[in-house]
Parts: sequence; C-alpha cells; structure tokens
Amino acid sequence: MNRTLTCIICPNGCELEIAYEGDQILSVTGNKCPKGAEYAEQEIKNPMRTIASSVKLTNGTMPLVSVRVNGPIPKAKIMDVMAVISETSVDAPVKIGDVVIADVLGLGVDVVATRNVGRRS
Repeated sequence: MNRTLTCIICPNGCELEIAYEGDQILSVTGNKCPKGAEYAEQEIKNPMRTIASSVKLTNGTMPLVSVRVNGPIPKAKIMDVMAVISETSVDAPVKIGDVVIADVLGLGVDVVATRNVGRRS
C-alpha cells in the first residue's frame, strides 16, 4: 500500500510518500530530515493525537472550562476519551494547569484546565 502524508513535526511540512504492508514500513521518501521518517512510521503503526475540549463547570462564573490532554493519545482512543470528558463536571474555581481528569482511561495522560475560571458568588 502507498500513502501520502504531510509531516507536521517541523516547519518544513515535507510531503511524505510511504510504502507499507500492514504495519511494516517498506520505504519513506520526501522527508528532509530523519524526523519525517519517524513520523511516517508512527502514523502507520500507532497514530497519536491530542485533544482540546471543554468540561462542565458547577458554581463557576462560566458554564464550561476549556481543557486539553497533556500528552498524545492513540488516535483510536479519541472517542473514548471524549466520552469521559463529556461525562465530567468539576466544581469552580479552576486554575490553568489543574488536573481535571487524572490518567484518563489509564493512558498515562491527564486532562488539564487551560483557563482560569472563578467561583460564582
């Protein structure tokens, strides 16, 4: 099989041509640095992504607080992580960096707040 990707690791944005069978990489061309080949291999074998979303907030000056995962998660787990995030509610106040969900789904990453939201008076 062949696949074309744009590498997102560095500002070069190289167009990568990947030949592979299953999860076995046969060749990677188009990369201007070794990071492109590493990215191509990860995308074929175990694609990873980050998530940014919002969590419900009780007693806050706003109804939601923005959150993100503090590390990449497997692409196949995005919907599972989003389900946990959508079921979560936290009590205000919340500060940037507060862990809202620790070790979400046992993936080794936390969901953290990306905004300060005060408590409603």
